[in-house]
Amino acid sequence: MSTPVAKELRPHLLDSEALGDHFDRLFRAAWTLCSSREDAEDLVQETFARVLARPRALRNDDDAAYLAQVLRNTFISGRRAAARRPRAAASDPETLDLPDLRATDPLVAARTREILAAIDALPAEFRDTLVAVDVAGLSYGEAAKALQVQGGTIKSRLFRARDQVAKLLSGKGEPARKPEPVGCNEGIPA
Repeated sequence: MSTPVAKELRPHLLDSEALGDHFDRLFRAAWTLCSSREDAEDLVQETFARVLARPRALRNDDDAAYLAQVLRNTFISGRRAAARRPRAAASDPETLDLPDLRATDPLVAARTREILAAIDALPAEFRDTLVAVDVAGLSYGEAAKALQVQGGTIKSRLFRARDQVAKLLSGKGEPARKPEPVGCNEGIPA
């Protein structure tokens, strides 16, 4: 009784000339992943560019399965890269609900100048935090990354900044300015 001989797996090179035969199948898979015809076309092109960048040795005869896996990996890599990229905050004044600096109503213009002066009077770290969260509309996490501080620090600074602005606007307080740094020889009696 003879035992069946296992078919020897020999690597073979992916045939770059036959990639076009797999385009339709890859395009349908890409369209399913992307939900957009244009993004699907870009994904298939990126997949082909990666595959053609260097020779590929395959262990089995199923080129389509290998290409589908490369397509999937390319899609996931693209999504991860997009998630790491910073997103632009809304900078259109209409979307930020900022008071109009050129307001024709004198009361609105005066109140706007008063608010901006109160924000400007804050220490830099409080002012930056207040502007990042309340004016630019960043989340606490986004503001923490932008200002390179911890999330808890953002919450604390934002609370203090809002509190100081409220006190300034109600006439109950002075801004808490940090003292200016003193030079090496300054402040030492001669």
